[in-house]
Amino acid sequence: MPQLSDTTRGRILFGGDYNPEQWPEETWHEDVRLMKDAGVNSVTLGVFSWARLEPEPGAREFGWLDRLMDLMHGSGIGVVLATPTSSPPPWLGRLHPETLPRDADGRIEWWGGRQHFSHSSAVYRSHAAAITEALAARYAGHPALTMWHINNEYCTFDYGDEAAVAFRRWLRTKYGTLDALNSAWGTAFWSQGYDTWDGVLPPRHAHYLNNPTHVLDFRRFTSDMLLECYTAERDIVRRHTPHLPVTTNFMPLWVGQDGWRWSEEEDVVSVDLYPDPRDPLGAQSAALVQDLTRSQARGPWMLMEQAAGPVNWRGVNHPKPRGLNRLWSLQAVARAADAVCYFQWRQSRQGAEKFHSGMLSHAGERGRTFQEVKQLGAELARIGGEVTDAHITSDIAILHDWNAWWAGAQDGRLSTEVDYPEVLRAWHRALWESHLATDFAHPEHDLSAYKLVVVPQLYLLTDTAIDNLLAYVRGGGTLVSGFLTGIADEDDRVRPGGMDARLRELFGIRTLHEWWPLDAGQTAECEGFRGTLWSEEIEPETETESTTGSGAVDEVIPYKGGELDGLPAVLRRDRSWYVSTLPEPHALRALLARIATDAGVRPVLAGLPPGVEAVRRGELLFLLNHSREPVTVELPGAQHDLLTDETVEGEITLGRYGAAVLRP
Repeated sequence: MPQLSDTTRGRILFGGDYNPEQWPEETWHEDVRLMKDAGVNSVTLGVFSWARLEPEPGAREFGWLDRLMDLMHGSGIGVVLATPTSSPPPWLGRLHPETLPRDADGRIEWWGGRQHFSHSSAVYRSHAAAITEALAARYAGHPALTMWHINNEYCTFDYGDEAAVAFRRWLRTKYGTLDALNSAWGTAFWSQGYDTWDGVLPPRHAHYLNNPTHVLDFRRFTSDMLLECYTAERDIVRRHTPHLPVTTNFMPLWVGQDGWRWSEEEDVVSVDLYPDPRDPLGAQSAALVQDLTRSQARGPWMLMEQAAGPVNWRGVNHPKPRGLNRLWSLQAVARAADAVCYFQWRQSRQGAEKFHSGMLSHAGERGRTFQEVKQLGAELARIGGEVTDAHITSDIAILHDWNAWWAGAQDGRLSTEVDYPEVLRAWHRALWESHLATDFAHPEHDLSAYKLVVVPQLYLLTDTAIDNLLAYVRGGGTLVSGFLTGIADEDDRVRPGGMDARLRELFGIRTLHEWWPLDAGQTAECEGFRGTLWSEEIEPETETESTTGSGAVDEVIPYKGGELDGLPAVLRRDRSWYVSTLPEPHALRALLARIATDAGVRPVLAGLPPGVEAVRRGELLFLLNHSREPVTVELPGAQHDLLTDETVEGEITLGRYGAAVLRP
């Protein structure tokens, strides 16, 4: 299958969404001049162009796109051509209201924005296939075309009647019989038993709590329906251009798609990334998404969108300080991005996103934003030949699963203070601040290559996943797990004992008596640290009481005071650790660093100043200063900085938001 390297060809792709239909045609030549000045070598065309390409049903107006494709080719700029199906034209919803999605309250989501399509609508899919077929047939042989971009940020939920029919069809395929569905959903509770498939609906607005397994399956169904939309269009363009890679862009840690399943269907895994420039942990949030995306791609990936300056959708939209756009772009490259792209090229003067920045801002070519973009383009061109296709090696895997997230987020859970993405970020942060390289993995993936496997929280685990974790530990690996892990099976059925018995044996837990969630701001005193968010009443296995033959636990860090005084906050049996609270950041960092050291994992570079990140990609060492003050970093021997083309030895000084890309 084609891959990203077929498009990069030893370069880092640099550019972004180009929406020239918003501008007079004479502007296009000015755009090309400035693109070449900035080092742009790739643009994405057509993402929101359906109404321009098909202004009325069946019409085709490709002349303007023909001229653009020719202009890009003549200027040496490659085109990632998008199917425009994320934003249908108003005529489609007006003539075919069944194509419009409905929310859980039955309200129609009308045209006038974007993503106003029902993933289950046969009419929508037919029209989407037709415009995709026309694009693929017309431009398959065009020399500017380098990649296909399907739709944009798939994120539509639909609770309407056609979605209900599709949901029932999906459920019949999954369960086969109503008896199996009733068993899986636990419909004996609250008299919910179904006697006919026609009685099954999406989990629409209910008087009280919806059935959680019903909701879980609807999330699975929604991800699958959107994936069907993607693969239908992907297969059309593949038929015309089997040699070109195909992608669609994820949103960061988006709840609505099972990213592991989706990434298997993409030639190139891409993501849109917009950390808040005022967030002191913005760089860590970005690193998490980058690590996850690289892991989904199993190598180099594409940063499809980022902002050169402010966005338009936060309550207060702050610009990026001088140097931060460059720093965060190089951070993505360090973590194996072989494409650094933006939304969008030229900042819009009209529409809902006119205050969302562009590479060419309202200030024009003299503006700071464009001048920084020019600098970045030149630097990416300088390092591209040395960095593209290089991989990252990690000894640590963080386990993540969308099904576990969906199940754990049910309305009737023990604590609304427990937010799965925030727990995931906390554990990733602890490893990131310890300068330990991390991959992400699905709990059923092969984990044998890792020295340490980290499970921040996986409320739902299949039997296959649990057996996989046990086999990993038996094979010599070290496992550390956070609370609320292994609680439910794949149907969200609580496992006997409140945690799977195999995991309790692994961690040395005799009995999990009660979960003790903490209130907002409340802490649990532990020996040497304070826990937050959660605690548990756990009785550890002892030598005399052992029912498994595995013996007593090897180490306990107890709670101090309160109802749980003396009971384990953290316990270890052999190479398996269980953490029943969320230690404060410095404590979690120290604990995981200790466990990693014992497992034989070492930081990328020791002794780094605060705020400096070190990432090794292939033979190159990236140093990134996330602070506003200059810092000096000690180096292991002589290094050549690809950004400055200078050799440094012993130490290097990084300025505010400074960076270095070092080769031994």
